[in-house]
Amino acid sequence: MGKADVKSGEETQKSFFKVKTYSVSEIMAAGGATAFANQLGKKAQNIIPRLKEFPQDAFLTDEEAKSALEMLKNSK
Repeated sequence: MGKADVKSGEETQKSFFKVKTYSVSEIMAAGGATAFANQLGKKAQNIIPRLKEFPQDAFLTDEEAKSALEMLKNSK
């Protein structure tokens, strides 16, 4: 069973995640997080324009963020 396949009983379901993951050692071997991102063609200056493409309701409100952080703190 690989990362893409989830086995439940007798049936196998495909994971809905299509994102490639990388280990810490792969990132460090590339020269660190910035060098690794550059190798993948990711640029920090592209973040703001991409975030502006999201609909406004895609982001948490201040109250929702506060509540989520409180739940996270309490779950530790």
